[in-house]
Order: sequence, then structure tokens, then C-alpha cells
Amino acid sequence: MRQRILSLPRVDVFVDTEAALGPLEGWRHTLGHGGINAVPLPSRVVEGVHKLQPRLLRIFLQEFFQVYPEHGRFDWRRLDPYMDALARTGAKIVADISLKPRALFPAIDQALWKPADVAAWQRLIFALVRRYSVEKPVVTHWEIGNETDIGEDGGTPYLIPDPEAYTEFYRMTIQPILEAFPEAKVGGPAACWIDNEPLPGFVARCREANTPLHFLSWHLYSDDPDRHAAGVRKAKALLDGFPGPRPEMMVTEWSCGFDPVSVEELAFDSQRAAITAASILAMMEAGLDWSFYYHIWDQVCYPNDFEPFFSPQGIANMVTHWNEVPHRFGLFGVGEEVRPQYFVYQMLSRLGEERIAAQSDAPGLRLLAARSEGKPSVFIVNHNPQEPQDRIVTVHFLHPGTGRKRLTVSRIDAERRWDPESLELLPTERREVATLDAFRCQVFCPADSVVLLTLEDMR
Repeated sequence: MRQRILSLPRVDVFVDTEAALGPLEGWRHTLGHGGINAVPLPSRVVEGVHKLQPRLLRIFLQEFFQVYPEHGRFDWRRLDPYMDALARTGAKIVADISLKPRALFPAIDQALWKPADVAAWQRLIFALVRRYSVEKPVVTHWEIGNETDIGEDGGTPYLIPDPEAYTEFYRMTIQPILEAFPEAKVGGPAACWIDNEPLPGFVARCREANTPLHFLSWHLYSDDPDRHAAGVRKAKALLDGFPGPRPEMMVTEWSCGFDPVSVEELAFDSQRAAITAASILAMMEAGLDWSFYYHIWDQVCYPNDFEPFFSPQGIANMVTHWNEVPHRFGLFGVGEEVRPQYFVYQMLSRLGEERIAAQSDAPGLRLLAARSEGKPSVFIVNHNPQEPQDRIVTVHFLHPGTGRKRLTVSRIDAERRWDPESLELLPTERREVATLDAFRCQVFCPADSVVLLTLEDMR
């Protein structure tokens, strides 16, 4: 071990604690959940999410909640406990509307998007919004449809790739939302990619008709951080010159790419955490307003839940994706076991409130530095898929302040360095140091690891 570490390449990182770059707002990169079954988040998962202090979470309102079992009757018994559990995380909610009650859509057909009774649909949406934005003030944002460019292949029952049709569906649905809760933020179309219709055509129609559009949403599953950033740049170009305030850009569902093999060991691969961290930093640098990592908790798909509104082929697809070859994206597994990605978000939540300058010329090394109340920190992601490489990183803190400090280093790597009960990372190093006007230290950064290094005043 000693000889191997001594032989590793050494790179430098410079953190200027006096070079303020504005608010960090790491909370804009948060989490999503749902679409698989109606089981509320269990207490351990609620508590784990609460520790991350999210401000927004994104969820699906899927038809298996059965909120409109027959004409003129609303039933909140399945959805209430689900929403109550989410509320206990402390976050507000972006709720995706993917309801498709049989009373309003008698045929099971993903291409059927217009309800048999539009007025009844709007009464349902009004009641839904009144329930969860007014009576239970949980939902602040309402997203219309999910992956309407691919329908059931995206896990929800609407296939509306035509921008004219989607825009009609959107307008028909946001009208009762804004009547029930005028402060609501509305948006869509949650397409699989920024270039996919109905998204570009929908934006053009909203622009032409001045249709309310508070946020534009799309999705991406990719291991390439630069592709995540490219989506943000494409969205900015699409929204350039949009009348009034620019709609917020939201990646309401994203994760690493789909693996062709699904075994439990892959769920704990530190590379997933490194890809997640690198992608967040790439989206942040590109200027994204919000991202929602999918998802919080892996779940079982119960086929019977989907029978009233999904085709047999669609149900078989859900069973494959979540029972037979599951994606294992969750911060928590089906058995509530914590995964490495959880600690990426924990690190971000503790990084600091004000961003400060950090730089390095090392390829594949991504950085984010911040300070809060005399505590500068740097977040280091060592992810270079072209040339994975263990490194020794020398971190140079400029102007850290003189005196006694506590140096703490935490790392997400292959060693699972965390306490599964307290959901806390176990530091790889913690020691007292005394600093002058500059301070440097060295840290081991294996390939595909994520490191948080903090200097904190000792009083």
C-alpha cells in the first residue's frame, strides 16, 4: 500500500477562501420519487431524506392512487398517507400529473389523451390541487404529464408526441390548477430529452400564445456529465427571448445510464456516486435551475396496480424494469439499505452557503468549494472515464485565517465508509491543525471517488 500510494500522480487544487462567487444554492440539486407503487416512504427513508434538508422533491401522481374511482366521487385514502410521508421530509413538492381514471378514459390506450368529459377532468384536477396545495399545503409546482414522448415505455399512461395535442392537454389541465391555487407554478412536458417533441413545439406554442409556463422540464439517463450540461445549454437557447420571466429549467428526472446487468453489487459501486456528483457539478456550471435525481427509494412493482390503465405490454415492461432487472437507482434499496449516492447529497447539503473559487488543471477532476461561518470546504470528484486514475491531491487553501482548525476528510469510495444506522460518513481523517495565511494538505483520491475536505475554526 505504501509504495503504491507513493507512486501515484500528484495534482494540485487551489481554494481561495476570499474569492466569493455568490450563493451556492446546492439545494437546487435534489431528489425525485415514485411511479412504481403507492407505498408511502418508510420512516427510515423519511428521516434520511430530512437529514438532507431538501426544499423541493418531485413525485408522480400515478393512476394507482385511484383518486377518482367513479364519476363525481373523490377518494384520497391511498394518496393522503403517501403525501403525508413526503411532507415529513420538510420539502415542498413538484407533483407530476399522470392520472388516467377509467371513468374518464374508458379504453386502455396510451395514445388516448383527451378525457371523455373535459369538464369532469377539470373538476378532478381542481379537487386534487385544492386537496394538496390548499388544504394540505404541500405541492407548489404541478407538472403536466410524464415522458409523453414515449408513453408507457416511460412508466406512465400518456403518449402525446404531437406538440399541438400536448399543448391542448396542458392548457386544459393548468386552467383548474390556477383556479384552485393561483400561486401554483405550472410546467412540463417532462420529455425524455430536450430535443424530443412535444417539447420544442410546446415551447413555441406557449411563446406565441403567452400560455403560462413557469418551468420547462425534461429528463436524461446518462453516464456522461457533459451531456447533462448540454441539455441545459439547449434549453437556454430554446427559451431565449421568451416573453416575461424566463421559465425555470428543471431536469425533473435524471440518473446514471441504464446498466445491461443488474446485481446488488453494482448498486454499491462508487463509480455511480462519482458519476452522480460529476453530473451535478456539470449541470450547476451550465446554469440549471433545478435537478431531481431519480430516485429516493427502490420499490417493487405490483402488476395488479397497473391493470386498470396499462396495456399488458406496458405492465410487462414495468415488471422487467423494477422486479426482474431492476435499475437500483435509489438512494435507498428496497430493504431501506443506504447507497453511496445518498452521501453525495449529504456532502452537498453540508458544503456551505457561499461559493468560493476553486481550480485545478487536472483532467477529470471536478471541484466545488464553499464557505460558511469560518468553515471553508472543497468537494472533489475524481471521475475520468477515459483514463480512471488514483491520485494524490494537494489542496492549497489561500487565506484560511490563522489559528487552530479542525481538518476533516470524508470520502465515498469502494470501502463503504459510513454508519448505516446513523446515515453518517465515517471520516478518513480528522485532526487538529494550525494555519497561517496559507495552508496545504494532501488527500488520497482514488479513481471514481468523491471527497469532502473541510477546515473548521476551533474555539
